Amino acid sequence: MNKRANRARLCVGLFLLPVILILCAAGAGAAPDGTDEAIQLRGRVLSVENLEPGEELAGFVTTEQLARVEITAGKYKGEIYTLLNYLTDHPYFDIVLEPGDRVLLRGEVDAAGRLRAVELEDRIRDNYLYLLGGLFILLLVLIGRRKGLITVVTLGITVACVFGILLPLLLRGYAPIPLAVLVSAVVTFITLVALNGLQRKTFAALIGTVGGVLVAGLLAYFAGTAANLTGFSSEEAQMLQFMELGTIDVRGLLFAGIIIGALGAVMDVAMSIAAASHEISLNAPGISVRQLIRSALNVGTDVMGTMANTLILAYVGASLPLMLLFLGMDTPLLSIVNRDLVATEVIRAMAGSIGIIAAVPLTAITSGLLRSAAAETAQALNQEIKKEG
Repeated sequence: MNKRANRARLCVGLFLLPVILILCAAGAGAAPDGTDEAIQLRGRVLSVENLEPGEELAGFVTTEQLARVEITAGKYKGEIYTLLNYLTDHPYFDIVLEPGDRVLLRGEVDAAGRLRAVELEDRIRDNYLYLLGGLFILLLVLIGRRKGLITVVTLGITVACVFGILLPLLLRGYAPIPLAVLVSAVVTFITLVALNGLQRKTFAALIGTVGGVLVAGLLAYFAGTAANLTGFSSEEAQMLQFMELGTIDVRGLLFAGIIIGALGAVMDVAMSIAAASHEISLNAPGISVRQLIRSALNVGTDVMGTMANTLILAYVGASLPLMLLFLGMDTPLLSIVNRDLVATEVIRAMAGSIGIIAAVPLTAITSGLLRSAAAETAQALNQEIKKEG
């Protein structure tokens, strides 16, 4: 009964933690006076009329769309407004409206609370994201049952740690690399303990994960410093310099991103090896420590190969447009490799993969040593019991 009560308290605590962190983050990011007049609204397009652009816009705009939209949610639900939508024949920036489209609107409210005007902001996409996320959670719970439910909770904690701790502290100017390592360790500990409890394989996986992530982060730092990576390889990083957010270490942010990006894969490898080692020791109690470590290493080499492929292919998949651009422009290989953006992605992929490789022996050796220590402790206790008897 006490064990069940403790598990219930643990689950409740793990569920409340991300909620508290998200609320704290929301409170920290709220405007101090609450007088922002810009609001976001959901709307539906009722009708669209395509017009020829005026002379002053002829060089930039190909079509003007005069659209009537209806507010579909919130205080102003049912109200109808007319807005102009400009098309430039650019597939990324253009939002071609058609009757029935669900759109996100930006409105301005006056002091009396009346909606003065609305502008088109983007299409509504969050409903599909919620459906996909709901399917993901449903499958986790149906197939994983209790562990699936715990996985959902730990995933919420991970998201809360990133958005409630990591990002706000980065905005305040804290050192990105130590902060990323600390958050990674906290996320790993909570996830592994929630899934497996306080046992040997949990601590072995924890040591292997933190060790692998540290190797990835340090390697990325030294290699990135030697290669003179700037950290400004993405447009988002460049935009940070123009925001009034205080001093942000953009290069450190790059290495912190490598640590966070490698965390999931390293944790997966470490947990697989620790679990395999635990099962081997249970089914073969007489196995020696050396044999146990060797067996765990054999399992680790199999997992390592597929997981390293997964990590590298993930980075390659995200860079397909860039690689096609280089190929289409016949850019020399020497120029490609020496570009800051390409060097950044290569170091990111290589450092993460080496972190996975480092986690294999760390977890295998730790599992064997913990099993040996547990066996020696049990033997000592048995001898004391026999003496007392």
